[in-house]
Amino acid sequence: MTHTSNQPSDAPQARPTSMIKRSIAPDLARGFMLLLIAVANAPAFLWGVDVGDIGYHPAEGILADRVAQTIAIVAIDARVYPMFAFLFGYGIIQLYRRQTDAGVLPQRARQLLRRRHLWMIAFGLVHAVLLWYGDVVGAYGLAGLLLVWIFLDRKPTTVKVWVILLTALLAVVTLVTMLSATFLSGAAPEADPIPNPNAEPQPIAAAILRTVLWASYLPVTLAGLVVPISILIAFLVAQHRALEQPAQHVRLLRWSAAVGITIGWGTGLILALQNLDVWGLGREADLIFSPLHSFGGLFGGLGYVALFGLIAMRLERTQNTRPDGAAQKAAGALQAVGKRSLSFYLAQSVFFAPLMSAWGIGLGAHLSSWSIAVVAVGIWLITVALAAVLEKRRRRGPAEWALRRLMYAA
Repeated sequence: MTHTSNQPSDAPQARPTSMIKRSIAPDLARGFMLLLIAVANAPAFLWGVDVGDIGYHPAEGILADRVAQTIAIVAIDARVYPMFAFLFGYGIIQLYRRQTDAGVLPQRARQLLRRRHLWMIAFGLVHAVLLWYGDVVGAYGLAGLLLVWIFLDRKPTTVKVWVILLTALLAVVTLVTMLSATFLSGAAPEADPIPNPNAEPQPIAAAILRTVLWASYLPVTLAGLVVPISILIAFLVAQHRALEQPAQHVRLLRWSAAVGITIGWGTGLILALQNLDVWGLGREADLIFSPLHSFGGLFGGLGYVALFGLIAMRLERTQNTRPDGAAQKAAGALQAVGKRSLSFYLAQSVFFAPLMSAWGIGLGAHLSSWSIAVVAVGIWLITVALAAVLEKRRRRGPAEWALRRLMYAA
């Protein structure tokens, strides 16, 4: 079958972008985001313990466990994936702009994005089958397919209207869900807990369960609205190059960081206090506060992105005066990881799954909230060291290399 295209034969072809000329803020944020993702996902690898209705966190624990849970609930849980979604959406516009600025026809650039998102779904499926049912690469690939098709190149006013409408809808759904949980608390029959694939000792059975759960989460990610809203906001912000040129958008970034993190941590604190039973409402009230926690996470994740835009601006100012300072070295390490965020997101599962799962070494049955958080930080530090080696050799991460080969193959 002969491939045909409306692009003229002498038109520039899509090419991968350079690893050297990159903006500081997005990669800096991605590098830190991977630390938060590791800590957020870690409790799901605990098994053999009773899990409450607040994320993956065990219902019981010692003081150190409660401290680890409180930090996670306030600052990490449901905050990191809006951040992830925003950076993903921002990257879509960056990639599209680079291609069209290089002379690639918009139709060809759209085809490139479509292939990228289809392959992301495939990567997510393989990730789920082999290691981690909570994979979001596939879900974001699906979101990218849909949102690029509908909103790419639309007028900013149109996108803004949809952001407002979807956020208002999310607020209404949050309020209704909280009220329903309040009135039905203790009246509704207790649902059977979702099985944890990490507790399954048989590798094939665990793989099947992971795949089923991953597939069921795909539409939920879109229907939950937080991811689409975050991506659409990124479309708007990327048009103004706010992360590439943070010095020109200081007021926006400061306002977004202050308001976003305040809302994110404030709503997180409400749920964290419920987790500590400070409100005295009992465990049956967990589901009352969880929707508000998720809604606040949208603002918290966007606040984190804005904060890293401000940090990047400060780093750019000191880059020439103190290029070998501690802050610059730490930022360089985060950027190295961020440039290879797909590879090191997947690498976390390569470490976690065999170590923690029942079909592997099974450490997840012996750790608790605080100890697995320490393991998560350790795994992230290992990926930082690996990223530094790849950065020194100016090599892409293996997943980025594979995705680009598949994207630009046609």
